[in-house]
Amino acid sequence: MNYIEEALRTSTSKADISDRKAQLLHAAVGLCTESAEFLDVLKKAVFYCKPITEKELLNMEEELGDLCWYMAIAMHQLGTTFEKVQRMNIAKLKKRYPEKFSLDNSENRDLDGEVKAMQQVDVV
Repeated sequence: MNYIEEALRTSTSKADISDRKAQLLHAAVGLCTESAEFLDVLKKAVFYCKPITEKELLNMEEELGDLCWYMAIAMHQLGTTFEKVQRMNIAKLKKRYPEKFSLDNSENRDLDGEVKAMQQVDVV
């Protein structure tokens, strides 16, 4: 299955599919909206001491799927893939944190080195 193709098949934006800016905006707004729905479950659990139910766990999974859908729209417009974006992210993290996370490395980043690491990623 090609997830991006399947997601595009169900795109509901009224904007012209070839209007890159509008499609990227649609994706960005959707990512924020779905992230907020995911976050709302945690807000209620942490600040209102409500237990997270099985139904809410399922809902959180659904929201992750919705995030993937909006990411697919954005990736299509950017001409990239989930695989490439994932590899780029790991390359950046390996450059930033060669061993494991450290506060020092998070605050003193080699941005040029991170960009070079991401640029060297190939899609398999």
